[in-house]
Amino acid sequence: MNSSLTLLAGPDALRWIRERGLRAEDVDVVPGASGGPKWLVLAGLDRVLFGGFFRERSRPLHLIGSSIGSWRLSCLAQADPVAAVERFEAAYLEQRYPPDPPPSLVSQTSDRILDTVLGKEGVEQILRHPWARLHIVTALCRGLSASEHPRVQMLGLGLAAMTNLISRRTLGLHLERVIFHSAGDTSPFAALKDLPSVHLPLTRENLRPALLASGSIPMVLSGVRIPGATPGVYRDGGIIDYHLDLDFGPGQGLVLYPHFYPYVVPGWFDKALSWRRARPLNFRRALIIAPSPELVASLPGGKIPDRDDFSRLSDDERVRAWRQVLSESRRMGDEFWELFSTGRLAERLQPL
Repeated sequence: MNSSLTLLAGPDALRWIRERGLRAEDVDVVPGASGGPKWLVLAGLDRVLFGGFFRERSRPLHLIGSSIGSWRLSCLAQADPVAAVERFEAAYLEQRYPPDPPPSLVSQTSDRILDTVLGKEGVEQILRHPWARLHIVTALCRGLSASEHPRVQMLGLGLAAMTNLISRRTLGLHLERVIFHSAGDTSPFAALKDLPSVHLPLTRENLRPALLASGSIPMVLSGVRIPGATPGVYRDGGIIDYHLDLDFGPGQGLVLYPHFYPYVVPGWFDKALSWRRARPLNFRRALIIAPSPELVASLPGGKIPDRDDFSRLSDDERVRAWRQVLSESRRMGDEFWELFSTGRLAERLQPL
């Protein structure tokens, strides 16, 4: 039977899991990458990790996500994470747009999806969670990229992309990483120095706007202004941290990373730069769990969903295809749980 999982471990994680196995209490950090509809292929794995693997967790677990990754992790930080994932699936599948929808319409739809994900008590549950510490990555725009005028915004993004070709550090000329989190002084990301970074506490007033901003893709959704934060326009955190190539902090615990791909792209502008991939040092203690090539081949069109599906498929075709992806994603969760329960996970690890 074909495997549905690709399990890639950095050298420290590889040694740890081979010697001690994998336990929920050994995990310090769970990252969640940007990627729009790609998250659907992980939904079955999320259900098992959020509702089973981490169920008896007691010590703090730091969750850090950009864009759709922050929305996924907001489900884990609620009292009933599986119910939150189910609400997210249902609302996300049913979004519908006319051709070339204006950013205002996409933002309104995203707002309604977020309402469904959080429900009436989600904000309070996230802020008061006994062990989940949510970190939401956003990008505060500087200069032209803050404009809502399409041509001006595009020019600003184009300048950022051009300087990014030279060095990722030049992103600091155009954007500032702002992380809203519930970890207080215990955040493992407080010392990030690769780019200008600001850390702000999550509150009842800013949690929802921060999540909306973190998923506000440039040119696709409107920018967001966040109460109590530095004045300005906030956009998708994935512009800076697409797949979260970060220093995951000084702890010695594992980084458990459910991901769409078996590789990590640092920033949004790096997607087409084949030489710009994650730094090995950041992933020494990481276990990446990704769909196997065999599982991807079984999906509609032989690919993971993406935003092109909105224009490539009719609404009915898209919803039908995405439902099939959700169904196939259950295989990832089932296989992970079997390997974990039987203690055979270490046998399947490959070096990252």
